[in-house]
Amino acid sequence: MLSIWLSLALGPVSLAPGDTWRAALSLFGLGGTDPGLAQAELILGQIRLPRTLLGLAVGAVLALTGVAMQGLFRNPLADPGLIGVSSGAALGAAVAIVFGAALGGLPSAFEPYVLSASAFAGGLVVTATVYRLGRRDGQTSVATMLLAGIALTALAGAAIGLFTYLADDATLRTLTFWNLGSLNGASYARLWPLLVIVMGVALWLPRRAAALNALLLGESEAGHLGYSVEALKRELVFLTALGVGAAVAAAGLIGFIGLVVPHLIRLLSGPDHRVLLPASALAGASLLLFADLLARLLLAPAELPIGIVTALLGAPFFLFLLVRGRN
Repeated sequence: MLSIWLSLALGPVSLAPGDTWRAALSLFGLGGTDPGLAQAELILGQIRLPRTLLGLAVGAVLALTGVAMQGLFRNPLADPGLIGVSSGAALGAAVAIVFGAALGGLPSAFEPYVLSASAFAGGLVVTATVYRLGRRDGQTSVATMLLAGIALTALAGAAIGLFTYLADDATLRTLTFWNLGSLNGASYARLWPLLVIVMGVALWLPRRAAALNALLLGESEAGHLGYSVEALKRELVFLTALGVGAAVAAAGLIGFIGLVVPHLIRLLSGPDHRVLLPASALAGASLLLFADLLARLLLAPAELPIGIVTALLGAPFFLFLLVRGRN
């Protein structure tokens, strides 16, 4: 798996046999010093490594939260965007982009952080609103949350459309590329907050694998088995908002990972969340790295937004699942 990830990360860079691993080891002081590998070390250490870590983190957390939402809604075709976190994060980013441009532009040193913080805050606010609308008499209605998520997603989309209409050419280009998603511009400074959140989600969700298995039987059955269903719902919604909000804040909108990967792993390994969660994290990370490689190669030297590539990969698979389900 490590060799596959390294190959996907390196992409079209041409090195002699063995130089890839020697350059990778030299980053950690394990491969000695070789002046001939200086370019490879620079590419791996300052460009490809942060981009690879970003892709791994975003792909893993989108797949994990996809599993969580499919377990919460007890529907294998559910997606993290159903509770509005993706659209809320996109709206937060749009507000930062448009109003930052209206104020003459943000300082270059703070622009990436302001944009990420706005996207993260937007995702949390919309998700909190959806959860609040779904609460009644101390109970959380999953159906109401679904309808509220759809309504707020449409509202956020309308607001983003209004910002797109009012934006000038430069702001419109930035807004468009943000909504299409990209791993370009990854840096260690922007990466570490995402890695902290992803590690937290990746360590916490598997602790709820047995509860998610029980929830597949129904809420009342899970309650009879001794699980606190309401607490589980809160945890799943919070972790999804946290993970997807951080992913969108770091890489923009990237679709279909949270839908396709958990469903595919479920077809291969079954519905047991003890296997489904870690397998989905690995598959989501690998799929996003593969999509990033395609984004860099298909129109080289230009680069496709990665959201377009994941949609081109995920939409046909989704249609295949629908056709397969009818037969």
